[in-house]
Amino acid sequence: MFKVALTTFVTVFLAELGDKTQLATMMLVAEGKSRWAVFIGSASALVLSSLVGVLAGGFIGKYVPAIWVRIGAGSAFIILGILLLMGRF
Repeated sequence: MFKVALTTFVTVFLAELGDKTQLATMMLVAEGKSRWAVFIGSASALVLSSLVGVLAGGFIGKYVPAIWVRIGAGSAFIILGILLLMGRF
C-alpha cells in the first residue's frame, strides 16, 4: 500500500508542477490574496478532483478493461493537445 501511495504522490506531484492550476495559484498569491486562503482552496480542489478520479476510476474499472481505459485517456490527451495547438481550447 505504501508503494502505491508513494508512486501516486510522485506522479501527481510531478504532473502538477508547472500546470496551469499551479500558475493560477501563484497568480492569486502574487495579486496579494491571502496565502493560506489560496493554499486551502487549491489543496481542497486537488483533493476533491482526486476523489472524483478515484470514484470514477473504480466505477469504470469494474466494467471496462484497463487497456481500453488507457486508450481512451491517451486519445483524450491527444485530442486536447491538438485543440490547444489550434487555439480552440
